[in-house]
Amino acid sequence: MLNDISVSAPIECEGCPIRHRAVCARCDSEELTRLEEIKYYRSFEAGQTVIWSGDKMEFVGSVVSGIATLSQTMEDGRTQMVGLLLPSDFVGRPGRDGAAYNVTATTDLMMCCFRKKPFEQLMSETPHIAQRLLEMTLDELDAAREWMLVLGRKTAREKIASLLSIIARRDASINSNGTAGPIVFDLPLTREAMADYLGLTLETVSRQMSALKRDGVIELEGKRHVTVPDYPRLLEEAGDDSDGGLMA
Repeated sequence: MLNDISVSAPIECEGCPIRHRAVCARCDSEELTRLEEIKYYRSFEAGQTVIWSGDKMEFVGSVVSGIATLSQTMEDGRTQMVGLLLPSDFVGRPGRDGAAYNVTATTDLMMCCFRKKPFEQLMSETPHIAQRLLEMTLDELDAAREWMLVLGRKTAREKIASLLSIIARRDASINSNGTAGPIVFDLPLTREAMADYLGLTLETVSRQMSALKRDGVIELEGKRHVTVPDYPRLLEEAGDDSDGGLMA
């Protein structure tokens, strides 16, 4: 069941910070007008569950700001984090009634939601939306395959660097800073959550974060505020090539 949520003030599509990366990226003015008619905004506090796995979804939508996690609970009660939702990422699957995963706000979260049935109808009538959603789905598939490499073959240091590079790259893209200069962001995950996501111990995560700081790969203010002085060097530490690594 969807938790109690608050309605946020509307944002004009043209001024939306994720406008050129979200599912509506290729929509013309007429298509945006049709989306406006079926959209609404929701805010979730950090730690709040957006939807539980198996629950019926009455909406689909995009993350506007904040970070959420995707997780799955096993029969014995253990929970495994299986993905991150960053700004512009799409939540929900048209044509599927239930949620495949638990979605939980890691930070304060704002979502641009669309009523599901009208969105599915609009998809069938608007090739721009269907094409963009297909592109995003294929990017998600590529990222999932790459993440299998991270979890299965990379060292602990490379795993940490890979996760940092994903977040840094997406943050720079959303904020139009590029990746040529320093990138500054607040890490959305606790060390414990990073350990869970990467299949490492808490001690290993802390040790590797300290090592990356000591070697000048990152700068840390507290435990969450991260500066990446040289993004290509971070990619090298992650074992990725210079044109991007894990996520499109």
